[in-house]
Amino acid sequence: MVWAIQENLKCILNGSHLFYYFQQHTIMKNFKNIYFSILITLFSGFSLIANCQPSAKDTIPENEPSQKWQMVWSDEFNYSGLPDSTKWSYDVGGSGWGNNEAQYYTKARLENSEVKNGLLNIRAIKEDYHNLRYTSARLVTKSKGDWLYGRFEVRAKLPDGRGMWPAIWMLPTDCIYGGWPKSGEIDIMENVGYDPYVVVASAHTSSYNHVQGTQKNNKITVDDCYTNFHIYALEWEANEYRVYVDDKLYFTFKNEKSGYKTWPFDKQFHLLLNVAVGGNWGGQQGIDETIFPRSMVIDYVRVYKKEQP
Repeated sequence: MVWAIQENLKCILNGSHLFYYFQQHTIMKNFKNIYFSILITLFSGFSLIANCQPSAKDTIPENEPSQKWQMVWSDEFNYSGLPDSTKWSYDVGGSGWGNNEAQYYTKARLENSEVKNGLLNIRAIKEDYHNLRYTSARLVTKSKGDWLYGRFEVRAKLPDGRGMWPAIWMLPTDCIYGGWPKSGEIDIMENVGYDPYVVVASAHTSSYNHVQGTQKNNKITVDDCYTNFHIYALEWEANEYRVYVDDKLYFTFKNEKSGYKTWPFDKQFHLLLNVAVGGNWGGQQGIDETIFPRSMVIDYVRVYKKEQP
């Protein structure tokens, strides 16, 4: 760069009579000092301009979706108390939920679902409740947040321990094609405590589901999922859906264009957030009763729709 500035300065000086004047007069002996002072000033100016240019991190916030997505719904949990009742409802009961789960899901109970310090805590507790030994919560946006396609983000820190089974997932709001699994299920994040740090994303349909052993899924290792927050994200479009941890894509499920048995994902779905205890998968190696209470802690939930061209 210095060489280029020198040459440009020579051109400027040569283009006038000033350079000739310097060459022909006694002031020439001071020219060297003046010349390099100008160079230093110019070089400093270029450096200042370069340093003032915004970096990619300054112009594009980290972990923000690209400009093609526009936020349409969110809960930032910037309040205290129970989850916002205009956005969340509860699945309630202790029926095992089709998976022989050991907990009772409570309704609007601060012990199990509490917002404080800007975070949602879904808490599993060891206690006797409705003839069961554990309580927890399962929050749903059904009829308060239902979407066909979009980007869904949940920034969360997961609970550890054998017997824990946290999940971030979606179910159809109206089971147009019939009961599970005919109308579909999208699992954005599941983790079972006996298999630490392993996060799983899955698709369940009539043709592909775990009962038949044909489910489609993939897994990723997240070494600090119990100690740090990560963004668990779904991008769902008409031809496929994609699941990410932070910016890393690790599962894609494609529309085979062969009907609802392989792609029931053309109807509205809603979000679910829960912490199960035990169950057919989560309890395969038992439940460590010394770990309780355990919480899935959620920083925010955001939903985006694709911008219209």
